[in-house]
Amino acid sequence: MDIDITPLPHDVPHESPSSYLLDELALHGYRPFDDEPDPRPLPSSDIASVALESAVESLSSLFLNTRLEADLPDLLWSFVNLFHRKAERIDRDLDDNESAQRRAQAEQDGSEIRSVELERLISQGLTLNERRNAFEFFRDHLAELYAAETGSAWRPRSGSKVYHRALTAAMIDSRDFLNAKKLAETQVLLPRGPRIAFAGGAECNDHRRIWDALDKVHAKHPDMVLLHGGGSKGAERIASCWADNRKVPQVAFKPDWSRHKKRRALQAQ
Repeated sequence: MDIDITPLPHDVPHESPSSYLLDELALHGYRPFDDEPDPRPLPSSDIASVALESAVESLSSLFLNTRLEADLPDLLWSFVNLFHRKAERIDRDLDDNESAQRRAQAEQDGSEIRSVELERLISQGLTLNERRNAFEFFRDHLAELYAAETGSAWRPRSGSKVYHRALTAAMIDSRDFLNAKKLAETQVLLPRGPRIAFAGGAECNDHRRIWDALDKVHAKHPDMVLLHGGGSKGAERIASCWADNRKVPQVAFKPDWSRHKKRRALQAQ
């Protein structure tokens, strides 16, 4: 005769609420709410690099040697742009966080509620910094893969492509956090080093002469920053490609002719 020894519900040992919660977390994983800090780590750079390289390789193998091969550069450009736009959106959230921190600073009255709120905003700002830096790393690595696949450097259709330096999690004072954020962004937009201005006409295409001249300057000033007019062809385009190849920071001064059309007319006269 078979004997069923399954315990009845009232025979099950009592389980504490904490034990039940820990079992549920271990089984289903932890997912913080929107207003809570996320303790999970960011993807490692090595794992991210391999994953992105595999994605680009798979996409390229789908289109190469087919009638759709001519569409591959546009799709790869859009793939890089996905991460670029995401980083920009997080950067806007970081600006909102900065404004909220300033308001919280002004509202500090010594109460625990105000202090906790400011601490939450600081923690949120640090997390946004780390997320933005991660997406900028993804974008920059994909831009290198784009250049390897297409032979041309990736650039956004509008705006600039900058990489913000990470702000350390050791900052706990809100004013220090905001000052460091402002300093880091200024250094990104205005890189340190001697400024080397370059200018040339759109009809100048002697790339060897231009690269040789810039290599000589770079040998003398290894931390140089190249300044140019951002032309889409000719000497300035060649100089920009040189800076991309040599990993030299560059700043392009592109006039907004829609705003300065009268000045352009005066120059033409």
